[in-house]
Amino acid sequence: MAQKKTISIFDKYLSVWVALGILAGILIGHLAGDSIEVISSMEIARVNIPVAILIWLMIYPMMLQVDFGSIKKIGKKPKGVVWTLVINWLIKPFTMAFFAWIFFSKIFAAFIDPALAGEYIAGAIILGAAPCTAMVFVWSYLTDGNPNYTLVQVSVNNLIILVAFIPIVGLLLGITDVIIPYDTLVASVVIFVVVPLVAGVITQRILLKTKGKEWFKKEFLPKLKPVSIIALLVTLVLLFAFQGQNIINNPLIILLAAVPLVIQTYFIFFIAWFGGKKLKLPHQVCAPAAMIGASNFFELAVAVAIALFGLQSPAALVTVVGVLVEVPVMLSLVAFANRKRY
Repeated sequence: MAQKKTISIFDKYLSVWVALGILAGILIGHLAGDSIEVISSMEIARVNIPVAILIWLMIYPMMLQVDFGSIKKIGKKPKGVVWTLVINWLIKPFTMAFFAWIFFSKIFAAFIDPALAGEYIAGAIILGAAPCTAMVFVWSYLTDGNPNYTLVQVSVNNLIILVAFIPIVGLLLGITDVIIPYDTLVASVVIFVVVPLVAGVITQRILLKTKGKEWFKKEFLPKLKPVSIIALLVTLVLLFAFQGQNIINNPLIILLAAVPLVIQTYFIFFIAWFGGKKLKLPHQVCAPAAMIGASNFFELAVAVAIALFGLQSPAALVTVVGVLVEVPVMLSLVAFANRKRY
C-alpha cells in the first residue's frame, strides 16, 4: 500500500495561523490606538520599512529554489510550461479583474462604499497577477506531480514576473480607473522580486558549491521555511492592527472579500485542469499546472498592495484575505485531483 502523503503542520494549518494572526492584529490595533501610527510612518519612497523587511524574509527563501539549469530542459517537453504560462498570464489576471469588478462594484454595492470599491478591486487584481511560487510545491507533492517539471514551471513563472507583472497590473488597474504611481510599482517589483531573486541565486550557488546539493535541499531549505511562515504571520498581525477598526466597524467585509477570490480559484483550476487533459498532459504535469494557476504568490501581492495603497488600505486587506482562504480551497482541489487521477 502506498504511503499516505502528508504536509507540515505549518502548511496544513496555515489558515488557522492566519486567522489567529488576524485576531491578534485586531486586538493589538484596538489596544494600541493611535500609537501604532509610528510604525506606518517608517517609510522610504512609500515603502514601509518594517513590512518590507518581513516580506523580504518571506520571499527570499522561495527564490532560493529557482533553478536556472532546469529551465534549459523546457525544449524537451514544452507543452506543460506553455499551458501554465497561458493560464497565468493570458487568462487568470483578466478573470480575476472581472470577478472583482462584478462583485465589489455591482453585487456588493450595498455593503461596500463605492469610493473604496476600486481599491478592493485593485487588491484582487494584484493578487491575480502574481502566480504561485512556493506553496505549489506542496500541492504538487500531494497530487504526485513531477517535482522536477514543477520546478521548471515555477522557475519560468518567476522570471516572467520580472517582465509581465508591471504591465498587466498597470493595464488592469488603468481599466478600473485606479491611479497608480508607476515608480512605486516598479520599485516594489525590484525590492520584492529582483533583489530576493539575485540574492537567492547567489546564495544557492555558493551553498551548492561548498555544501552540496543533498545538504542544500534536505537540510538548508527545510530549516529556512519556518522563517517565511513566521514573517508572513507577523506581517498579517501588523496589517490587521491597522485594519482593526475598519473590520470592527464592518465585520462582514472579510466574507465579502473572500467570495470572488474563492470563485476565481475554482474557476481557474477547472480551466487549467480540463484544458490540460485536452492537451493530453500527463497527470503529474497537469495537476501542478492547475495548482499554479489556482493559487497565488500572495507574499508579493501583499507587498505591492501595501506599497501602492498603504497598510490601512482595502487593497491590502483583500490580498490578506487571499491568504486566509487559499489553503482550505487548495486542499479541496488536491482532493479533487487525486480522485480524478488519470
